[in-house]
Amino acid sequence: MSPLEASPLPSRGAPRVGSSPESRNLVNGRVHISEYDAKWPYLFKRESAKVRAALGDRVLLFEHVGSTAVPDMAAKPCVDLLLVVADPADESAYLSDLEAAGYSLVIREPDWYEHRVLKGPDINLNLHVFGEGCAEVERMRLFRDHLIADADARERYTAVKRELAERTWSRIQDYADAKTAVVKQILAEAQARRTALSGS
Repeated sequence: MSPLEASPLPSRGAPRVGSSPESRNLVNGRVHISEYDAKWPYLFKRESAKVRAALGDRVLLFEHVGSTAVPDMAAKPCVDLLLVVADPADESAYLSDLEAAGYSLVIREPDWYEHRVLKGPDINLNLHVFGEGCAEVERMRLFRDHLIADADARERYTAVKRELAERTWSRIQDYADAKTAVVKQILAEAQARRTALSGS
């Protein structure tokens, strides 16, 4: 892997130059929300097999997250995948093998949990790479699990996404940021539910 200085990549919300795979999520300033597609869990399983074949026991966790992981929920047609490795900052330990499997690194965020995002060659996906014990990993899993378990939360979240999809955005990150309030509300409910179920 080239030194970071030789391979600059955008960070959270940074502008991108030219055509790129991530532009599939924002077309003419609009975010497209699709009805649930039964192929999304199949695509997760397919990508899971590819990543596990590429990395073997370096995969500490691989899960389907985001709205496409929630049955019957409308979503932006981009499959979010969560990969946990020992140290995402140590790109030499995993990146070349993922690139050989067809993935491309598009975002590097050393100041945000050493987060990396890769894109696949043939489907619209975000492969999120985090490290073991990362708080964001647990947040993503908690959010997904609560949406699966709570129909009211699903409906509220879907309504916000549909409303925001009617607006025009200059960056996909702006759309994501606009969901912050409802995401925080649902996460608070999820944490309260978890606490109540655990009895602590």
